Amino acid sequence: MTRDDASGEEHIRALFEAKARAELTHADTLAPGSDLIAWSGALLASVALVKGMPGPAEASGGAALSGPDGAAVAKALVALGWPAGSWFATVSRPEPTIASEKRVARLRLQIEAVDALVVIALDGVAAQDVAAAFDLTGELAPGQPVVAFGRRLVAVDGFEESLGHEVRKRRVWRQMQAAAPPGPVL
Repeated sequence: MTRDDASGEEHIRALFEAKARAELTHADTLAPGSDLIAWSGALLASVALVKGMPGPAEASGGAALSGPDGAAVAKALVALGWPAGSWFATVSRPEPTIASEKRVARLRLQIEAVDALVVIALDGVAAQDVAAAFDLTGELAPGQPVVAFGRRLVAVDGFEESLGHEVRKRRVWRQMQAAAPPGPVL
């Protein structure tokens, strides 16, 4: 690859990141109050992580998945075969008074903005919101992947709550394996 090729790729990446950032900003305007908890992670993500309600880290002013659950899910994604830092994180219900239809529209636009291949709902509330955002007729069951609009949707049974509980952690790990990248893990 020549220097001009690399420069061109960097320019294209910068354009796509700027587009994603603008779409994420627009998504927050759809649901006033949703910017109370900032999203985090990559703008061009392979995986979108959705947490339903704020946990202790987010409630004290941190961005989405800024606590121990964020560090743990990052390790889990790498163990599954995803490149480090290839994820985007959001809280689907950052403010409890946001109307359902606005909350769901925001979530769908966020996921479309980062163009993730896989969406992981990290708890039951997130699973409900992801199912609504993708117009699923049924629920998104833990560990049972569903393909909708070209994305693989996976739910797990309470990621943050599983930390520190070995039995629950093993169950969540089995469920997360449905979110492994396609093809061989290198």
